Amino acid sequence: MDLGLQNKKALICASSRGLGYACAASLLREGAHVVINGRDEETLAKAVVELSEINENVSGVSADLNTEAGRDALIAACEDPDILINNNNGPPPGTYQQWDEAMWGAALTSNMVAPALLIRAVIDGMRARKFGRIVNITSAMVKSPHPNMGLSTAARSGLTAFAKGLSKEVAKDNVTINNMLPERFDTARQQQMAELAMAVKNITYEEARAEMEATIAAGRLGKPDEFGDACAFLCSAQAGFISGQNLQLDGGSYAGLI
Repeated sequence: MDLGLQNKKALICASSRGLGYACAASLLREGAHVVINGRDEETLAKAVVELSEINENVSGVSADLNTEAGRDALIAACEDPDILINNNNGPPPGTYQQWDEAMWGAALTSNMVAPALLIRAVIDGMRARKFGRIVNITSAMVKSPHPNMGLSTAARSGLTAFAKGLSKEVAKDNVTINNMLPERFDTARQQQMAELAMAVKNITYEEARAEMEATIAAGRLGKPDEFGDACAFLCSAQAGFISGQNLQLDGGSYAGLI
């Protein structure tokens, strides 16, 4: 299937590794021009080299999304994007007793305010050109909150609410806004979680992985390519009638009905 993304311009936040990188790879395979982002210049440069083997129309910009200067640098590197993929590191787990005002502020900046401001920066141009695809990478916990992930869940839920409301206003201009809700994809993040379980529980890496896989209905971790290809479809010409949605990518694990 031709997704109609040839020569479309895509700006992908936090994409030098992990799920953002997977989205970049999938969009490059579809012929898009992609700008990736990361804060570590060495990691970013390595990602650009790797991704250029798929499609040479890729470049990188080192910037901190949580700052106005960083967001300005992203927009300058990819003026008038057709596609915006919002992604950012989430706050660490903890307990409500630990979360002071500064921690709440940082979480809201990273996972609600920064992506909302990037949307504001690009969406009028998308509306004028009558094509735009915005995808926010959030978390399965937006729909299945966990007490230890309260900072992340609250901030990402705020972004979800903002995106839903705005999606109704811009749909008539062929601009869609959707959210992807991942659960346990096989990235470096899950390796870190396995190593943490090894230390806490005194188990092997294989045992830690098996415990994680047992929490997924499919009995395995998700493949980053699966996530990237789902993102590419949401950005496609064919997905113009899909907007304001939360796409669960969790191997069938979500227990709810809607």
